[in-house]
Amino acid sequence: MRTWTATTTTAARPEDVLDVLTDPDACARWAPLPFDVEELDGSRLATGSRARVSGSLAGKRVGFDLEVHEASDRGLTLAANGPVGFDVAYELAEVAGGSEVRASVSVRPSGGFAGRLLAQATAALLSAGALEAALSRVSREALAS
Repeated sequence: MRTWTATTTTAARPEDVLDVLTDPDACARWAPLPFDVEELDGSRLATGSRARVSGSLAGKRVGFDLEVHEASDRGLTLAANGPVGFDVAYELAEVAGGSEVRASVSVRPSGGFAGRLLAQATAALLSAGALEAALSRVSREALAS
């Protein structure tokens, strides 16, 4: 399992950042990997909620079962399980004039050739700066709200 991390400081308040992180429509706009929310328990990502998401990865349409471990003033943590597994954490901290957001994404390859190929494609995207770009989009959305 490999983990990528990124940190940013934004003028947005932590609660505004959390609002963007847990809004399924906003998530589809800022996430490091594009996806569509197909099913969600409730209207927002919340502690204990589950969702089904799908997207295109390495030119292949794939689906994931998402489970939110925590959505609180500390941030958002979740796991996505599919042909590749993801453990994701967005940690929030209040700082003078705004928030610090620390993101981490761990990629868990699943068995089989397709799972390894999708894990490699995901690793390439994350290594190319997809997580940093996602944090920039989160910050812009939180400042606009």
